[in-house]
Amino acid sequence: MSVVHRLTAGWLVDHLSFINQCGYEICDSFAHPGGVTHNTSVTSTEECHSISTFASTPSSSNSPTYGPGDAIETEGKTAKMKYVFREEFFDISKPHIAAAPEEQLCQGCPEVSMFGVFFPFISLWSNMHFFGRCLLNLQKRKRKCVFNQGELDALEYHSKVRKLIWEGTLHLVQEGLKSGFLHHTTAKLSCRKNNVPQHIVCGLAELCEMAKQFPAVNGTDHQAVQVLEDETSSPEQDLLSCVTENNSNCAKIIVLMGQKYLVPPKSSFLLSDISCLQPLLNYEKKYDVIVIDPPWDNKSVRRSNRYSHLSSWQIKQIPVPALAAPNCLVVTWVTNRQQHLRFVKDELYPHWSVKTLAEWHWVKITRAGEFVMPLDSLHKKPYEVLVLGRVQGDAKEALRKSENVLPIPEHKLIVSIPCSLHSHKPPLAAILAEFIKPDVECLELFARNLQPGWTSWGNEVLKFQHIDYFTLLQNE
Repeated sequence: MSVVHRLTAGWLVDHLSFINQCGYEICDSFAHPGGVTHNTSVTSTEECHSISTFASTPSSSNSPTYGPGDAIETEGKTAKMKYVFREEFFDISKPHIAAAPEEQLCQGCPEVSMFGVFFPFISLWSNMHFFGRCLLNLQKRKRKCVFNQGELDALEYHSKVRKLIWEGTLHLVQEGLKSGFLHHTTAKLSCRKNNVPQHIVCGLAELCEMAKQFPAVNGTDHQAVQVLEDETSSPEQDLLSCVTENNSNCAKIIVLMGQKYLVPPKSSFLLSDISCLQPLLNYEKKYDVIVIDPPWDNKSVRRSNRYSHLSSWQIKQIPVPALAAPNCLVVTWVTNRQQHLRFVKDELYPHWSVKTLAEWHWVKITRAGEFVMPLDSLHKKPYEVLVLGRVQGDAKEALRKSENVLPIPEHKLIVSIPCSLHSHKPPLAAILAEFIKPDVECLELFARNLQPGWTSWGNEVLKFQHIDYFTLLQNE
């Protein structure tokens, strides 16, 4: 389970464990006596092993070289290749920016059992200290410039949620330290940092842009779904023009533009940009849960050129009402920019006929239980916001779907060690399962990775499925 601890305040989540429990195993019974099987375009006839080639592979050497996508076979045995996500990406052992001692969660508490004793005094002192520091910073900045309205709004919002975040995170960190999930000794992974891939080629967004130049596909003549089968070979146009499914109980590997990507079992995806959403609508599924991580416009994105952003008007054009089932739970990730939060609650959700129910926070901590950034940092906060709402529709259907499920709490925390890869959000499946019926249809929009039981869409939907983010753990 990705949920390590569950308290009234929220959940302590193990993101890495969730990825590795998705079932990245590839079975192959195509054994050569005492030899090696090189998995490129040749696949076994077993359901559990497939390499679907959507573009030509770069390998043409007479002497094969073996990498993460290759299986080592023994005579007469079935080899099971198991992949795990690289642990180094979750080796967040130190804060990105260290907090002052008085702002640290565990300051002055050598024993975990002592946290509760000192907490009320620490919390009161820290709140007073926070406002004092803001006042001091305001006074300092007046010499150069004044806070703009956005910064003042952010300070006001932070003052409202600060206590909830501080107290809830402290209690969840306590439990994590008690159980050993979190620990003060964090040097064990540092020696592996040199093995982390420095640059993984991802041309998926560019491919989606190129796809606009492909000849138009007649919707009546073209299949809406492509199922990954053994020895499947399809051109890029097919991949980009329909939803791709892996219905098997094992992971599969696809090759796209010479790059290998792992597809977990029981998952489906559409690789396209926002202008090519019709295949998802043709899929004819209605979703009970829709998670959205929009590419919000902000200065950091514009400076880094990490990805293209969408305007508020473009985000409103996403056909959520056409994709949502009655009483659908909609969850939207929002940056700490108050303009975006107000837009979601006051414009976007009403436009989609979604009623806002709650604001939750994802809090990012290190392996030692510290905030990755000082809680009161004026630059960046160690938390992000999730806005939860439900599609308004048929009252009887809504009542039926809400039977035997918990109501959405007004506030909860999701506390986790973040992935060092930009915009790799923590999993919500296990958390949301408490508030929805089992075996419902789930959709993630603007996804960059896949998960079993979900449909995922985005122009970089396979990005974090790149095989170089994984390690081949064992051959059985």
